[in-house]
Amino acid sequence: MDTITTALPFLLKGLQVTLYIFVIAIIFGFLIGLIVALFRLAPIKILNWIGRIFVDAIRGTPFLVQLFFIYFGLNSLSWISFNSTTAGIITVAINAGAYFAEIIRAGIQSIDKGQTEAARSIGLTASQTMRFIILPQAFRRMLPTITNQSIISLKDTSLLSIIGIADLTQAGEIQASATFEAFKIWLTVGIIYFIIIYLLSLLANFLERRFVLR
Repeated sequence: MDTITTALPFLLKGLQVTLYIFVIAIIFGFLIGLIVALFRLAPIKILNWIGRIFVDAIRGTPFLVQLFFIYFGLNSLSWISFNSTTAGIITVAINAGAYFAEIIRAGIQSIDKGQTEAARSIGLTASQTMRFIILPQAFRRMLPTITNQSIISLKDTSLLSIIGIADLTQAGEIQASATFEAFKIWLTVGIIYFIIIYLLSLLANFLERRFVLR
């Protein structure tokens, strides 16, 4: 018990780093996903093509390869210099964005086309129709899936310790090496991750009942 008590402050500090990266990455990931989804639905072929290539490239490659490409590959260029935290945020955001894009696209396409026709008939422009009519309804439908993907992205942040980010996983590695109590330390790390993910699951269930099932 003394081992856990001593290690817990360091683990919680690592958790702060994990949550910091996660929150920022998810915000940017959602914005990326929204833009890419609109590209995929655009009547302009070049935009549609860009969106498709982005989604296929990100979903078709492992997260670790993306992380190494951004941190080691791009940093090898003389005009780019990402620190590990920035590279981690970019990687999680881009990875989540590709999955969010398909979730958002499916949500938009699930809205009956009559909604668009009705909005246009009362004088709303295409952008106004999307902003005020389509997206609010689509968001309610895709909210549970977005939350589930966010949980997956939170789990992916555990891989960022590979590039030296002082997150929860790296804090666990350091404490396990320092105390020689790997079982206790990693059990504690697992419990912390479980608590955070369980709370996110409860939030997802609440949001689903509040906005989707009512």
